[in-house]
Amino acid sequence: MLIEPAYSDVSISRRCELLGLPRSSLYYRPAPPDPYDDRLMRLLDEQYTRRPFYGVERMTDWLRGQGHAVGTDRVRRLLRTMGLMAVYPKPRTSLPDKEHRVYPYLLSGVSIVRPDQVWATDITYIRMRRGFVYLMAIMDWFSRFVLAWRLSVTLEVEFCLEVLEEALGRARPEIFNSDQGAQYTSPRFTEKLEAARVRISMDGRGRFLDNIFVERLWRSVKYEEVYLNDYENVWEAESRIGSYFAFYNRERPHQALGKRTPQQIYQARTP
Repeated sequence: MLIEPAYSDVSISRRCELLGLPRSSLYYRPAPPDPYDDRLMRLLDEQYTRRPFYGVERMTDWLRGQGHAVGTDRVRRLLRTMGLMAVYPKPRTSLPDKEHRVYPYLLSGVSIVRPDQVWATDITYIRMRRGFVYLMAIMDWFSRFVLAWRLSVTLEVEFCLEVLEEALGRARPEIFNSDQGAQYTSPRFTEKLEAARVRISMDGRGRFLDNIFVERLWRSVKYEEVYLNDYENVWEAESRIGSYFAFYNRERPHQALGKRTPQQIYQARTP
């Protein structure tokens, strides 16, 4: 569908809204150049979800044990494409920007006792039948409630800002925790948090446990939804993952929450 030049002053986001399309789909690339890379990334994704502490060497050895004649350079390249910097036990969906400010980790020894005390976020790789997308979500740490999420085919800061704006439209946390990725250290992202008077916390480099509840969310999303399906395109992925998050928030009880759902705990917060 072509958009006439007369409407060139209309923003891309507004055009997508008028057409009923997710903005991420505008930039969607249906498949990686090499189908074999796609196959390897599927295997790496599943093994990384099972063994997040595996580095490049161990991932290479594991793939060779599965019958794939791969070298460490190829495995390292694929992990970086997927947003998994496996040199450390923490999935790294982006590298820090040396010019961006990194904030200290504020949650050591802090008791999380109420909703909207701490929000946490991360980005993960989501495979499809051909190609892949990235998923970002913001979660309330106390209740495990997913406040907002988006899919994107790039790791640009724009889709992260959209998720943050949606979450802040719902409520405001006291502390916002993330990793040190370039999206989260971007002044455009941190200034929005500071304008809302939110304290910013960032994981230590390579600290897998600093954001453990979001890591558990990713395991649930992948084992209970992504790995059970084979998304044809980004629209199907968005629809199915949206349905899963609705189930996760409203119907899926958590043992750690006294067998209540995230929505039950989150909505019980003091106004």
